[in-house]
Amino acid sequence: MVGTVGPRCRPRRLALLPDAESRPRLSAPLDAALAARLGVLLADAPATGEHRATSGETYTGLDTDLVVEVLVGTGRHGTLSVVRAR
Repeated sequence: MVGTVGPRCRPRRLALLPDAESRPRLSAPLDAALAARLGVLLADAPATGEHRATSGETYTGLDTDLVVEVLVGTGRHGTLSVVRAR
């Protein structure tokens, strides 16, 4: 997990850096309960500025060691759905 889209206290999406990829991708929208839980875990993470994901969308970079578990969807884009924080 390298950043968030939306307010850090309740992010709408996460910027993720899957293994073997050099540029972050944005997750699918987060459900409300997971967003609230992640907001607590990210509250003290220092911001590293605005960055762009592979899609060209902007996210706020965070300096954190937080790892999340994702499900990768099938299809052309392989949507990343966040399941939980680890």
